[in-house]
Amino acid sequence: MKTYRGSVTIFKKVWPHICSECRAVLGSELHYQAIMYRCFRDFGNVPPQQIGMNVKIRVFDPITSLFRELDSQKDEDFQGGYEPIPDIVLFSPEINGDFRRRNRENTLRHMLMAIEIKASEREGGRLRPGEIISDLDKLKAFQHEASRRRSYFVPTMIIVDTAPEESENMRSSSLKKAAYHAEKLNVGLFYVSQNGDKKWEWDTSKLRI
Repeated sequence: MKTYRGSVTIFKKVWPHICSECRAVLGSELHYQAIMYRCFRDFGNVPPQQIGMNVKIRVFDPITSLFRELDSQKDEDFQGGYEPIPDIVLFSPEINGDFRRRNRENTLRHMLMAIEIKASEREGGRLRPGEIISDLDKLKAFQHEASRRRSYFVPTMIIVDTAPEESENMRSSSLKKAAYHAEKLNVGLFYVSQNGDKKWEWDTSKLRI
């Protein structure tokens, strides 16, 4: 895996396994994150040196309005940058397995795919389109920040909506809103539920970086 297109190829290979594994259990976002990490390792043959979890990547002096706004909301002593923390990141070999916060220039430079995970884990509640759209906007802003620094990666979101209670599943209208917004931003959106007929998979042929 050396390019962002290579990361997309591996994702497509791993995606069916992610779906089946996530449908087999009920857990938290962190649990599904661990499942996906294992799927990339076992079924995508991604080396441990090229996949990180909860990678802190501080972006100094942001240029996007969203990252500037998020930076301005912090205490004045801590302003000057914004730090996205993608749930899972696929890297090119040049990262050499160093995902530490202090290595932020290289983690930003060598990212191939950044994945955010949303899961239906609230008792009596559903995932709402607003929170999905907010995270999609952050992913797109992160991609803009990276591209201005000559780094190119695929922003991706996975929604795990496998709660057995219908009252805790996303409404179809909410999924359509989120999917429309993702397509407009050209951010990869993948959705898995217990019902195999209710799904969403990004058409990767429309990928534009």
